[in-house]
Amino acid sequence: MVTEEEVEAIGRTLVDAAQPLPARFRALFTLRNLGGPSAVAWISRAFGDSSALLKHELAYCLGQMRDEAAIPVLIRVLEDTGQEPMVRHEAGEALGAIGNPDVLDVLKRYSNDPVVEVAETCQLAVRRLEWLQENNQEPGNSPYLSVDPAPPAEETDITELRSALLDESRTLFDRYRAMFALRNLGGQAAVLALADGLRSGSALFRHEIGYVLGQMQDEACVPQLTAALRSRAENPMVRHECAEALGSIARPSCLETLRAFASDEERVVRESCEVALDMYEYQNGAQFQYADGLCKLHA
Repeated sequence: MVTEEEVEAIGRTLVDAAQPLPARFRALFTLRNLGGPSAVAWISRAFGDSSALLKHELAYCLGQMRDEAAIPVLIRVLEDTGQEPMVRHEAGEALGAIGNPDVLDVLKRYSNDPVVEVAETCQLAVRRLEWLQENNQEPGNSPYLSVDPAPPAEETDITELRSALLDESRTLFDRYRAMFALRNLGGQAAVLALADGLRSGSALFRHEIGYVLGQMQDEACVPQLTAALRSRAENPMVRHECAEALGSIARPSCLETLRAFASDEERVVRESCEVALDMYEYQNGAQFQYADGLCKLHA
C-alpha cells in the first residue's frame, strides 16, 4: 500500500518544472496507476505548466483513469482558450473517455469550436457517449488496456477496414472505428494499412494513427512514422505523436531520427523526442522504471 506521503512525493516531482521531463512523465503515469483522489488532485495541479506536451498527457491520464472527480478540471481546460489546442483536444477526449453523459452539453457546445482539432475531438466524444447510451454497454476490452475514443468496428476484413479508414466521405467516428478494429486485429498487413492513414485526413486523424501505431510497436511502420516526423509541413501534434510512437517501437531504426529531432524548433516535438529516447532506453533494458502504460504503451 502506497502512503499519502509517498503519493505527495510523486506529485511534487510531477509539478516541479526543474525536474527532467522524463522524470515528470514517470511520476504522472505512476499517479495514473495509483488512482484515487490524491492522484487526481496532483495531476490537476500541473495544468499550469508551460509544457503543452506534459499538459496533454495530464488530460490523457485523467481520461484513462475514468474518475469522475476529474470532470471539473477537464471542463475548465477545454473551455480555456489560452491553453494550447492539443491540450484542449485531449481534455475533450478525456471527457468522452470518462463516459458520464452529463458532459454532453459541454461537448456539443465545443463541437463547433473554431479550433478544428478541438471541434473534431468533441464531435467524436459526443458520438462515443451517444454510442454508449444506444448500446447500453461499454465497448469490449481493448487488448492494449486503453479507453479509446471510438469502439472498434465489427468488420474483420483488413481490405474493407483499410477502405473505410481512408474514405474521407465517411464520418470521423466511423473511420476511427475502422482504425481501432485494424489495431485490434494486428499483424503487418493491419499495420501497413494504418500507416497509409498518415497521409490522409485531418491532423487529428493522423495524430491518432501515430498513437495507434505506437501501441502496436511494429517496426514495419518506422519509415512512415519517420517521414511524418521529418516533415516540417506536418502539424506538430502529428509529429509529436509519431516521435512517441518511434520511442515505443524502440528499434535501432528509430534511434537516429529521435536524436536528430531532439533539438527541433517546435518545443512539443523536441520534448516528445526527449521522452521517446527515454522510452527507447527503457525498452532496451536501461534502469528506468516506468509505470505500466507509460506514454500509451500496452501492458
